Amino acid sequence: MSETTVVLDELAERRIKYHEADVVVIGAGVFGCAIAHALAEQGRSVILLERWLKEPNRIVGELMQPGGVNSLRKLGLGHCIDDIDGIPCHGFNVFFYGEDVRMPYPRIQGLLGMGDEKTNGSTDSKAEPPRPQGRSFHHGRFITQLRKACLKHPNISVFETEAVSTIKGEHNPEILGVETRTVNPSTGEKEPDCFFGQLTIVADGYASRFRKQFIKQTPIVRSKFYALELIDCQLPSPGYGHVIIGASSPVLLYQIGTHETRVLVDVPEKLPEASPANGGVRGYMKNVVLPALPACVQPSFKAALEKDTRIPQSMPNSWLPPTKQAVPGLVILGDAMNMRHPLTGGGMTVALNDVVLLRDLLSPQNIPDLADTAAVCRAMSTFHWQRKRLTAIINVLAMALYSLFAAQNKELAKLQRGCFAYFKRGVTRDPMGMLGGLIPDPLVLAYHFFSVAFLAIWLDWKETGLWKIPVLIWNAFWILWTASVVFLPVMYRELLV
Repeated sequence: MSETTVVLDELAERRIKYHEADVVVIGAGVFGCAIAHALAEQGRSVILLERWLKEPNRIVGELMQPGGVNSLRKLGLGHCIDDIDGIPCHGFNVFFYGEDVRMPYPRIQGLLGMGDEKTNGSTDSKAEPPRPQGRSFHHGRFITQLRKACLKHPNISVFETEAVSTIKGEHNPEILGVETRTVNPSTGEKEPDCFFGQLTIVADGYASRFRKQFIKQTPIVRSKFYALELIDCQLPSPGYGHVIIGASSPVLLYQIGTHETRVLVDVPEKLPEASPANGGVRGYMKNVVLPALPACVQPSFKAALEKDTRIPQSMPNSWLPPTKQAVPGLVILGDAMNMRHPLTGGGMTVALNDVVLLRDLLSPQNIPDLADTAAVCRAMSTFHWQRKRLTAIINVLAMALYSLFAAQNKELAKLQRGCFAYFKRGVTRDPMGMLGGLIPDPLVLAYHFFSVAFLAIWLDWKETGLWKIPVLIWNAFWILWTASVVFLPVMYRELLV
């Protein structure tokens, strides 16, 4: 028996018998599985805790942008989106009151890790790089594949247990591990348990149990997504995500399997059209959303709505700005730490990009011993600022586009019209590159957002009449003011704090 095998067996025994490891990860979702696998690949001993190991049934986390796919492959987990009946996504098709514009992801040289290699074995320096693809799938199938990868890894032990509180040192604020409740298979009762690690990573999702204890920020919820699963839906542009603007709030459609298409209907809080007097959410879907959908989608939407008389499954759409953390022995990450509106499907891209950054910052070459809490805190400070170059773009874009697409006043409606006109004029490369997690440059986002604002002003001037100068100046001021209110506070909070 080799020395390496002996060490691995000893570490596995400590995890199984004594519940001790280098790292304890709470939550076996996208972020939790990915960070557990990444650290285990570096030789760390990892314990992964999950309350419920059966395949989850969620209505978000089903569309991964190309940037997320790229990060997944960097982590050696690209196989997890294969063989789950996933559907390639080539971009988005935006419908605006019956008109539409198709926007593919842009080709970007070197994006897929090719370096100076040419596509298809070509030596022609002018050969185009391959066009990036996202992937959409059933969320539960993807999570199951990630968990299988962790279960197979010799440096990871997975436990089905419910984490309830952290364990602190007696004489300092350092977090030593986590208290849990584990079901006794003999009695079926939950019994107290403990797991210890040099570093505890909390990744227990949007409804985090631990967030209030360590993060002062609370999620801001403006709406909910209500979901239907359409069977054999005929989409206007197969292989593309679809955003429908025509109802009171946007509708998102994308195929998640050979026969299944997910539709997410955004319903803002206290929406009059979704009041009990108007039939509630189901009445809103039937009376407002259904007529606004493309004709080819309506039959399957209607069938799905009539199949079940209950209120459709829903998820809150939250914004939670990132927080710099300095708790010795503990970090909170994933949706527990940072969320954005899921309209643009950027959540998994943010999570996987964070894992790539954190893997490198916490590598044994940089921090040989994770018990060195000062070194870990310095790494987390670096992580907080490094991640913003990409995540700030995805988060700000999600919140800004939602404000425009769910326009609730006349200035936002003008910006909404300007945004669609901007896309119709063929300006889609940079916007789609940013949405796909492919262009990490906040200045590019600012340029395009305010370009949309000035185009909206010009369209308003043309409609109003260029001779009404006082009215034009007044309208221009309010459009620009509204754009600034939508964009700048979120940009400041995501990028500079």
